Amino acid sequence: MSAFDQDAAYRPETLAVRAGQERSQFGEHSEALYLTSSFVFNSAAHAARRFSGEEEGNVYARFSNPTVTMFEERLAALEGAEDCVATASGMSAIMALCLAHLKQGDHIVASNSLFGATVQLFNNILSRTGITTTFVAHTDPAAWEAAIRPETKLFFLETPSNPLTEIADIRALAAIAHGKGILVAVDNCFCTPILQRPLELGADLVVHSATKFLDGQGRVLGGAVCGAKKLTEEVFKYLRTAGPTLSAFNAWVLLKGLETLKIRIDAQAANALRLASWLEAHPKVARVFYPGLPSHPQYELAKTQQKSGGAIVSFEVKGAREQAWQVVDNCKLLSITANLGDTKTTITHPASTTHGRISPEARAAAGISEGLLRIAVGLEAVEDLQADLERGLSLIG
Repeated sequence: MSAFDQDAAYRPETLAVRAGQERSQFGEHSEALYLTSSFVFNSAAHAARRFSGEEEGNVYARFSNPTVTMFEERLAALEGAEDCVATASGMSAIMALCLAHLKQGDHIVASNSLFGATVQLFNNILSRTGITTTFVAHTDPAAWEAAIRPETKLFFLETPSNPLTEIADIRALAAIAHGKGILVAVDNCFCTPILQRPLELGADLVVHSATKFLDGQGRVLGGAVCGAKKLTEEVFKYLRTAGPTLSAFNAWVLLKGLETLKIRIDAQAANALRLASWLEAHPKVARVFYPGLPSHPQYELAKTQQKSGGAIVSFEVKGAREQAWQVVDNCKLLSITANLGDTKTTITHPASTTHGRISPEARAAAGISEGLLRIAVGLEAVEDLQADLERGLSLIG
């Protein structure tokens, strides 16, 4: 039985707690966890109807599971999307989106400020299938338009970007793309639907690494693609056959994560603004990248697209790799890990970790210097985070 009125105009806080829940005959209050690989049918005819799609219902856990469906419906409600398809990870969501909507000979225009693994996916894996990619300046709509070819089928971007928090103008890029019949996909990992809803700004598809803020506590992997049903249906067909499936257990954990998403992201963003302001005033810091600061190049644009600056702060120390590593190595509180979105604050050196596999030329083009550090701000006291960073910053000559 449904535990949620799908037609009511609830606010995000309510959607994050209630949307999508279906109760079994037992009337459980928490979402049920269905740990099963297959489902039983009443008869051969019943099985045939389910397998053919004539009758809706669960068939096999590679592509259907009630717990996963609840997660999909809840995230779709938060994004304002008609539909959502969950996947095993954020990278599998991007792969599924691309292989569902592109074929040999098609072309992608993508930001040159993408996550390193996404660049690897486009350059080293999709390229083998005959799908090519042109990388352009993240913040220059004219560069995106100039890169369009007759075979261009997809614009792909993250905003804010990883790790420099550059802001792309979703409305402008959507207008350019749609004038040429091109789809626009936005990775909304950094903001989540609490701070930004790309579909409302003109995007066609939204991608998530649910591993990050949606879980929020560094527990499980997950991914998702949200959008109109006619677009997500193609992603579902790919998932049904290829199987980059979100497990029921991970979906259940992510459902629990969504319940606290708004209070976490709002608190983490408030902490991030305080930490970014402190870093900007620090004598050993050359530059801070944070959309909530007036010094950010796209500060005004960020205010029109996002409800706050988010929880990611990047900064360049005065120096290079040696000085940046000195800050990292002297942290006793911040976790030295590349994951983000956790309640525990993390710190990483992008040039040698998340973007270490791409070429030095590509890193330079993306503005990722050897002195750059990225902090994903958690829920600790900001004063304690400052004291932990000060230990390493004070050693910079």
